[in-house]
Amino acid sequence: MAKGRIIIANERFGLTIDRLCHQLIEAYDDFANTCMIGIQPRGVFFSDRMYNRIHQIQKGSHLTYGKLDITFYRDDFRTRGKPLSANSTEMDFIVEGRKVLLVDDVLYTGRTIQAAMTALQHYGRPDNVELLTLIDRRFNRHLPICSDYVGVTVDALDEAYVKVEWKELHGQDRILLFPEKVPND
Repeated sequence: MAKGRIIIANERFGLTIDRLCHQLIEAYDDFANTCMIGIQPRGVFFSDRMYNRIHQIQKGSHLTYGKLDITFYRDDFRTRGKPLSANSTEMDFIVEGRKVLLVDDVLYTGRTIQAAMTALQHYGRPDNVELLTLIDRRFNRHLPICSDYVGVTVDALDEAYVKVEWKELHGQDRILLFPEKVPND
């Protein structure tokens, strides 16, 4: 397996999360009529961290939180070689008339976000949807989708792979860049 280059290590990773939380607090104030929705599975690690940190920084926040599975909304779910395993959707609210903050870890082609927007329609018509991503790959976008809030922009060749490691799952927070796709990820 190819060795990855560390783009962001633990301390800067925490600073990036804090910066994004402060940007959201500045933009949304007390988060009235706002919901944060993490995209299953990888976006949930990021959205969990953001949601918890926002509540630490701003006690009394009115931010509603949910987790959205997009497995069967993807445009490639029928072309996969192995059976897909869906994640759970945990949303006990509708988005009708709300401001929605959609959260994912990496924005690359834009197809995951397209699937999330389609799935989101089953929960009503939001007033506004904004996108928060930890990593924006910028190049090789297949769809005209961009992030409103970005932790880090990574410019890499198409074959390169960005991997986000979370303390809860991998024992440490860091972002790595590999020259090619990492097996079993």
